[in-house]
Amino acid sequence: MEYVEAFKDINQISKIKTYLRAHSSRDFLLFVLGINTGMKINEMLEITVASVLDETGKVKEFYEQPTENDEVNQIYLNLKVRTALQEYLKGSKVIEGQFLFLSPKTKKPITRQQAHRIIHDAVEGAGLTGKFGASSMRKTFGYHAYKQGVSLALIQKHYHHSSPSETLKYIGISKEKKFKTNIDVNL
Repeated sequence: MEYVEAFKDINQISKIKTYLRAHSSRDFLLFVLGINTGMKINEMLEITVASVLDETGKVKEFYEQPTENDEVNQIYLNLKVRTALQEYLKGSKVIEGQFLFLSPKTKKPITRQQAHRIIHDAVEGAGLTGKFGASSMRKTFGYHAYKQGVSLALIQKHYHHSSPSETLKYIGISKEKKFKTNIDVNL
């Protein structure tokens, strides 16, 4: 498997969003969900429509992700994710019992390979250079969380990494790199 990098520049992210929004609301949602939650691509592809809606049909603030040991991870769906979800669900033909990222051909979720192709095509379509793929979304989440002052320990826990150095390497940050962070309590 080839190494991919995070989208470190906000302008890159904006260009990809613009490209995807013009081509597919499903693919736009995939990208927005990926960069805002840090979920693994295979976890995102297993999401059903019903699992992101509450009993009144509104998009939930937290997605309850099942785990292998019968626990549940609470994944926060921020406003950008909830808005993209609402727009996609309003304009698509997916129904509650179906997968969120439904393939029109197979009626199953799109494959990891298709997700990688979506991101790769968006990178090319946006005129960007670099090594990017589906895993870039997960790395982007960690990179920007760290840059904005989120504790490395929390990011490490989110990724289930065994050490802080593993997390820094994964998100593409050298130990020498320093960021100016704003910790704004704003009480």
